[in-house]
Amino acid sequence: MIFLALLALFAGLACGAAGLDSPVLSALSSHKDLVLYLLMFSVGISVGLHHGLIRSIRQYHVKIFVIPIGVILGSLLGGALCGLLTGRSPFDGAAVASGLGWYSLAGITLENLLGVQMGSIAFLSNLMRELFSFFSIPLLSRLNYYACIAAAGATSEDTTLPLMIKYTDEETVILSVLNGAICSAFVPVLISLCYGLSGR
Repeated sequence: MIFLALLALFAGLACGAAGLDSPVLSALSSHKDLVLYLLMFSVGISVGLHHGLIRSIRQYHVKIFVIPIGVILGSLLGGALCGLLTGRSPFDGAAVASGLGWYSLAGITLENLLGVQMGSIAFLSNLMRELFSFFSIPLLSRLNYYACIAAAGATSEDTTLPLMIKYTDEETVILSVLNGAICSAFVPVLISLCYGLSGR
């Protein structure tokens, strides 16, 4: 999936640099909002597919919210710090980090809100988070299983879940799915919040 995403990115860059103009490319570029709505619809489907979500919430009580809150706060603070270190607004950095690893949604949303440059930064940053998770989860699992969930962010319910299954235990896998569902639901809210706080 990572390699397909990178392939799609470089293919898009090549098409844009070559100045290719076709009905398909024009339709895609002029209907970015529709693509965003489809992604949001997929969030609802993803969360809704977890039929045991309510049962797991009852079983783990407050514990299931501690990890996502930590992931969200850590990501926002790290993003704000990176924004300051790169000479940008801390709210811009936090908005980029608000993707929590969900590169497709973060890229399109921030492109619509803050322009192509910030959309590209959000896409690549969140793609790199997912990519680094694949390499770091086997190492982090030796230290702490919850650290694996934190590294994965919103991807802990889908693309990085096979690694969770392989390197952690059953309880961590359940918490991983719940964390991914909660983080995914909060991604658009967090991006909009950071954008609103930036005062643009």
